[in-house]
Amino acid sequence: MRSGVGSRTMGVQRAVFLPCPGSSERQAMRLELDVQNVSAITDGPQDAEIRRWVEAALADVHRDEVALTVRIVDEPESAALNRRYRHQEGATNVLSFPFENPPGVETDILGDVVICAPLVMREARAQCIPPSAHWALIVVHGVLHLRGYDHRRDDDARVMENREARILTELGFDDPLA
Repeated sequence: MRSGVGSRTMGVQRAVFLPCPGSSERQAMRLELDVQNVSAITDGPQDAEIRRWVEAALADVHRDEVALTVRIVDEPESAALNRRYRHQEGATNVLSFPFENPPGVETDILGDVVICAPLVMREARAQCIPPSAHWALIVVHGVLHLRGYDHRRDDDARVMENREARILTELGFDDPLA
């Protein structure tokens, strides 16, 4: 997906600042974010908002560079990916595909996050929350999955949910757990 048709590449920017171990100074990490919006939904978040949410989910990552794709799709593509990779029927709000380095190869690619725009918008309406708050949660959730967070077990779910809540409140959104 990193070179998909219809992509809008935001390019490399020195935007995420991380604390250096043993230092109070901050070191810039390069984030290469490829936002691919192939959805018919036109009232979703802007690329700059997505970047801000991705950066927040990566704020404690200690790497020189990270590359990832956020692909915004409609229900048919989400359902096809969900069926192929999770063996589940129907669209889902977010899918994460962590990149697995071949043995002996180092790369800055974290992976791909695929978000189903119509489903995210419906969920926000059904939960009576601002669409931007739900989009932020879904983006953060997807990036945390790329980082290895999971919610299959209760203990892991609590860790992931608490991390999401902290990131969202730092971004100025209400705590989704409250």
